[in-house]
Amino acid sequence: MESRTTQRIKKIAAGGVAALALALPVAAQAGPLVADAPNCATQALSQPFLPWGDPGQYTLATGGSFEPGNGKPWSLNGATITSGNDPYYVTSAGDKRLLSLPAGSSATSRAVCVGLQSPSLRFFVSSNDPTAVLNVEVLFEDSLGTVLSAPIGAVTASTGWAPSAPMPVLANLLPLLPGNSTPVAFRFTASAGSFQIDDVYVDPMFR
Repeated sequence: MESRTTQRIKKIAAGGVAALALALPVAAQAGPLVADAPNCATQALSQPFLPWGDPGQYTLATGGSFEPGNGKPWSLNGATITSGNDPYYVTSAGDKRLLSLPAGSSATSRAVCVGLQSPSLRFFVSSNDPTAVLNVEVLFEDSLGTVLSAPIGAVTASTGWAPSAPMPVLANLLPLLPGNSTPVAFRFTASAGSFQIDDVYVDPMFR
């Protein structure tokens, strides 16, 4: 028969094990963004916004030039890829496609790898409707692999093409990929008017 002292020690030990289990972080589970993410190590960096005073090192989002062969296509809801291009041709002088977003439509990018040090999004945009608003969200995964979204910026109509302001990816990003990286995607939704966007870039580390 166990003594009372032995029983007390076992109860304390069991309680300690339970408390430790609660303190340990839950292992992250991979969701659809992780499955869709490209190899983070293969990102090519450039300075597409340098003529506008932005020396940041950006990587082109998968499918972000909307040209054939530039990765898997985006998910489109009422939006279309059509002929045309922003006038700056920062990705390639031979580009001939852009994304058209009528009012009420949306488009969601493929996953892209970003770090945890203030990544940001930037792209070229045009709209001639003074009431138009383009809302931008970041999609990210929690530790259970559930895809969540958070607004990161909005663009109002302007005359002619212009680069958007940098949009910080303000989300509770979890390092679900090697090297403290996480996969995110972006959703663009046009309201009260139409937009055209092109050459979508991500600064994965906000250097």
